[in-house]
Amino acid sequence: MTLQAWLAVAIFVIAYVLIATEWVHRVAAALAGAVAMLLIGATDAAHAFFSPESGVDWNVIVLLIGMMLIVGVLRRTGLFEYLAIWAVKRARGRPYPVMVLLVVITAVASAGLDTVTTVLLVAPVTLFVCDRLGLPAAPFLIAEVMASNIGGTATLIGDPPNIIIASRSGLTFNDFLTVLTPIVAILLVVFLILCRWLFRDAFRHDSAKVSAVLAMRERDAVRNPRLLAVSLTVLTLVLAGFVLHSVLHVEPAIVAIVGGLLLLAASRLDPDEVARDVEWHTLLFFSGLFIMVGALVNTGVIGQLSQAATQATEGNLWGTTLLMLWVSAGLSAIVDNIPYVATMSPIVADLVRADGTAQGNVLWWALALGADLGGNATAIGASANVVVLGIAERAGRPISFWQFTKYGLIVTVITVAICVPYLYLRLF
Repeated sequence: MTLQAWLAVAIFVIAYVLIATEWVHRVAAALAGAVAMLLIGATDAAHAFFSPESGVDWNVIVLLIGMMLIVGVLRRTGLFEYLAIWAVKRARGRPYPVMVLLVVITAVASAGLDTVTTVLLVAPVTLFVCDRLGLPAAPFLIAEVMASNIGGTATLIGDPPNIIIASRSGLTFNDFLTVLTPIVAILLVVFLILCRWLFRDAFRHDSAKVSAVLAMRERDAVRNPRLLAVSLTVLTLVLAGFVLHSVLHVEPAIVAIVGGLLLLAASRLDPDEVARDVEWHTLLFFSGLFIMVGALVNTGVIGQLSQAATQATEGNLWGTTLLMLWVSAGLSAIVDNIPYVATMSPIVADLVRADGTAQGNVLWWALALGADLGGNATAIGASANVVVLGIAERAGRPISFWQFTKYGLIVTVITVAICVPYLYLRLF
């Protein structure tokens, strides 16, 4: 590697250590790392702000802004309180059944929407439930974001890396359903069992608080029926736009921002007040992270690591599959899985062509499973993780890097390990 590439690696490692140790705020660490990458020439304005491969992913940023505006308006309708009371009543106030219900809803919704949209909608419900039942919010939020990353793996539209893989490989929506949905269903069941063990200390509840919530009526929580009707109409149209975006040829980001601005205009609320609900510091963190990872792409660091890993198997398809799965999981835990998959896709396409058999497509599935599930390993491994950490911090329930990661590493190793026999039995 060149001197510039080594400097880029050093900057990324330092920034990552600062984020992990929380010696400085993660936003400051990410932005400082991005500035340093610009100063050493590892990236420039053209690449940092305008390159789809190695710059800020404006589709993600704009989609987040649009969905945060929608959530900001919905928060004022009482919908989240309504859903929280409904969930607590269905689980009869018992903490573990409450977690199971929220986790299953999150996983299923993430398969049909996208992971970030889902956690934006579910997190406020969770905070309300935990507040009313006197439960610690962190275990529930961590469980939900991990369920979101698992559920999003199931479909072509559930996680952005899957969209990239589909465009490069020619695999269809039905291909993803038939190959990935069965293993995701298995992983979800395993994850629910893990939750009972990992978060066992969180399942202590106050019977008086449970009784108080059970005595509440869901309908009383709705504060503005007119605004709720308008909000749900706009949200339904936005979600339909997400599902049909490939047919309509409109990017999900455009659908989200149009929906957010339309709802803001129709809500008759103070725009400044709603805008304050947007997680601006989370968006800045994403921008810094995109620029840093883009610099590693520009300098060839990620490409060299990936090529070296895949070439180490010397053409053995099963060996390459295993390496692809675990390397993808490991790297996606450190860098955002979107630029990683964008970088790896041409390499995988070459490997599949070189194999020349129908079994060669297993490499695409290994890439998808490794990148999607590896995002659970650390607090910055996936976009949904960062969003939830921002929401928790804003709500006064901060989740530290290591608080998330100590659970994430266990979940990632177990779920990725389960994929090994599945890939062999399913495709070999």
